[in-house]
Amino acid sequence: MSALSFLYSQLFVEPPVPTHDFQGQTVIITGSNRGIGFEAARHLLRLNVSRLILAARSAEKGQIAADTLEQLTGRSGVIQVEELDMANQESVQEFATRMEMCRIDAVLLNAGIYTHDFVWADNHESTLTVNVINTFLLAILLLPALRRSSKTWVIQPCISFVASDRHVMYDLPEWKTQNTFQVLNDRQQARMHERYPISKLLEILLARAMAKQLDSNPPNGTSNIIVNSFTPGYCTSGLIENVHGITGFALWLLSKATARTTEVGGRTLVAAIAQGDKSHGKYLNDGHIDESALSPFVRSQEGILAMEKLWEELMEILEQKRPGIGLLLSPVP
Repeated sequence: MSALSFLYSQLFVEPPVPTHDFQGQTVIITGSNRGIGFEAARHLLRLNVSRLILAARSAEKGQIAADTLEQLTGRSGVIQVEELDMANQESVQEFATRMEMCRIDAVLLNAGIYTHDFVWADNHESTLTVNVINTFLLAILLLPALRRSSKTWVIQPCISFVASDRHVMYDLPEWKTQNTFQVLNDRQQARMHERYPISKLLEILLARAMAKQLDSNPPNGTSNIIVNSFTPGYCTSGLIENVHGITGFALWLLSKATARTTEVGGRTLVAAIAQGDKSHGKYLNDGHIDESALSPFVRSQEGILAMEKLWEELMEILEQKRPGIGLLLSPVP
């Protein structure tokens, strides 16, 4: 997506208000106590979702969000608040364990951070940990519950990664190094003003790799779990609170001129889990499947090679966190 395409989308395209009926369904939203995650939750309650699992770093803030949503929508007894700290692998694994026996129709992996500060979390730079590594740790750990849900209720569960259209700004030359994550974890080489869009580029590449992995190990000859990624566009939220200097000022100005409201951004989250299997392995923009909005790098042969290499590196990291995790990508016969 070019700068002109971005501006056109922000200024002249408004994602439609979702109308899909979620009656009977259970949806998980990470990072759901504020911003577009909160607004997606409000839409889902309006659309008859039967169970809404709000995963938030602070259980207290999650409960405040739940209480507010109940007051706004008049729906009670639907929301379940769960504590989930995406910067902590133990919290991620404990959350996944609590979800093992739940029906899960969709997972919106919305939690993320945007910071210019190089901070170590879970043995990696914090943006990589939260936006990429632990996000995929959670996605893979939830696969058994998603497969069980698929078989028991005859559904196609969906995992959606909230990415960013700003991934188009960088081509990730680090992928050609011996170990990309090791280079990105080097404080001396880190370009933190680029780290957020780079993390979202990684997320898109790895989401496509995960979809490909599930396709190569399908039960009964067909993949029964949908994986996609999407951009909500640039939305008003607290995401840029830790962005400093000229970049922070530029983003503040951009938000004043072009940002969507959080409510409009929330529509795109709901759209991502309402597309069905046609969205598997795809990228959505403005609430619709739009592969043309991907960067030329992602769509190139070089991007495919980078995707495959990064997936291998990611799985090595995740195997250290949870030995045997790779086996979860293959269904149990």
